[in-house]
Amino acid sequence: MENQKITIKQWAEDDRPREKLMLKGKTVLSDAELLAILIGSGHKDESAVDLCKRILATYDHNLSMLARQSITKLTAFKGIGEAKAITIIAALEIGQRRRLSERVEEPQITSSSDAFELINPLIGDLDHEEFWVLYLNNSNKVKYKAPLSKGGMTGTVVDVRVLFQTALEQKAVGIILAHNHPSGKLKPSDADIQITKKIKEAGKVMDIQLLDHLIITEYSYYSFADEGIL
Repeated sequence: MENQKITIKQWAEDDRPREKLMLKGKTVLSDAELLAILIGSGHKDESAVDLCKRILATYDHNLSMLARQSITKLTAFKGIGEAKAITIIAALEIGQRRRLSERVEEPQITSSSDAFELINPLIGDLDHEEFWVLYLNNSNKVKYKAPLSKGGMTGTVVDVRVLFQTALEQKAVGIILAHNHPSGKLKPSDADIQITKKIKEAGKVMDIQLLDHLIITEYSYYSFADEGIL
């Protein structure tokens, strides 16, 4: 007798993702089970949970990596149409925005790790370089943060005049620079070092202190201040 595939509906009730969430709470569900709730169904050869396990395995069980995939990449999986792909992308984007909105008060920067936690969700997983500036008051609280420029895979152009114009508008007394390296390499380039020196010297003229420059990757960072080369 051939083995028959058991669908989610045939599972014990407390093993079905939706029912499991209601009975045991959201924290007990695996990533695959949570994704299965989003897509609702699999296909004739694969349950929603098994399909989601396969998708996650493709991206090393890394939700950040999954969040970067396009609709075209996701619809390449059998059982994932445009509607399901859009649902997955939207849900992961909501998670990212929730992380960003958790800081209601002006965050105070007391260390390079504070700055990293603030800026990493914005540029950590981009496939191109972006250069951002944090503008701080005299309590080291972030008054304003904004991108200064966007570039390609290997670099971006920084307009120092625009940087300090914004700093004056915000009445900032300190700034922290940050840009990402899509390559994942944390070592500063010669260009990184030169622009840092240029901004530091310009800041002295305007009495606006350069507090740090961070190179950001998805999971880590390099701090010019921590390394003593600021």
